[in-house]
Amino acid sequence: MPKALCIASMVFSVLVLVLFLSDLVFGISGMISLAPFKSFSLFIDVVFTIAAGGWAFLSWKIYREQV
Repeated sequence: MPKALCIASMVFSVLVLVLFLSDLVFGISGMISLAPFKSFSLFIDVVFTIAAGGWAFLSWKIYREQV
C-alpha cells in the first residue's frame, strides 16, 4: 500500500506542476486566454511550481527507498 500512495502522490504532484507551469508560461508569453488561472500573479505561479517540483522529488525519493 505505501508504494501505491507514493505513486499517487507523484501523479498528483506532476499534475499540479503542469497546471501551474502552464499558467506561468502562458502568462509570461502573453497568451493569457489559454492560462488556466488568469487571475493569479506570477509570484504565486512560481511558488506553486517550485513546491510541486519539490513534492514530486520527495515522492520519487521515498518510492526509491521502498523498492
